[in-house]
Amino acid sequence: MASLDDLKKRISSVKSTQKITKAMKMVAAAKLRRAQESAERGRPYSEKMNNIILNLSSGLSDKENAPKLLSGTGEDKVHLCVVMTADRGLCGGFNSNIIKKAKVYFKRLSEDGKTLKIITVGSKGYDQLKRVYKENIIENISFKESKNANYFDANKVGKIIIEKFENKEFDVCTIFYNQFKNVITQIPQEQQIIPLKINEDETKKSDESYEFEPDEDEILENLLPKNISTQIFKAMLENSASEQGSRMSAMDNATRNAGEMVDKLTIEYNRSRQAAITKELIEIISGAESL
Repeated sequence: MASLDDLKKRISSVKSTQKITKAMKMVAAAKLRRAQESAERGRPYSEKMNNIILNLSSGLSDKENAPKLLSGTGEDKVHLCVVMTADRGLCGGFNSNIIKKAKVYFKRLSEDGKTLKIITVGSKGYDQLKRVYKENIIENISFKESKNANYFDANKVGKIIIEKFENKEFDVCTIFYNQFKNVITQIPQEQQIIPLKINEDETKKSDESYEFEPDEDEILENLLPKNISTQIFKAMLENSASEQGSRMSAMDNATRNAGEMVDKLTIEYNRSRQAAITKELIEIISGAESL
């Protein structure tokens, strides 16, 4: 049985930890509100961009010579996977859920005999994947210095992807991230961005006809690279909200668990203290009787 001094130190230590987790929960709650607003504002822009590209692609006169970012290389051999996680931990299953989703995809590629290349965005994803897929990781990008998700960082990742595509280093590019639903639920996503894969069931195509100036080919040449950065930025915004929501939930659970542990340790301390007092009384009485 632990001594009274040891129990007292443990209670003090758990209470200190509880203060930290409670503070982290409050900080995450404050950040979550802003991150959620940013993610929700970014969704319509991303969807509208897909709408425009779908409208443009349907009006192409020569679909065989469509931009490569839209049609792809015509091959399906080399897959580039961009795994987007956080740079910080203590956020529950946020990072591990994205990694699990990505690993399922990696396994499927391996079974199909495809070549896998990985870019990790966020140090936590790199830390988990390097144990098994170190040889497949061609680049690790971290934005620890950035306080919030921003388009400049997304554009940096987008330019790296486009440069590698133009150098014919891969055929298909897929990004992995968490879509924010609420504080409790974040849904891991895999989204193919090269060649562009648009789900027409989710993207409402306008029935109105448009006249484009200049023509569709030229607009797509300029719009498709921007769409890559836009989709990356959307994923970063979703990740930011999901990370804070997951951290808030994890810190809330940790705070409550610490409170329960303090209660149990306090009961154990009181019992041990009472036992020590009883023992001392018995010794005093026994000594008095023996005189």
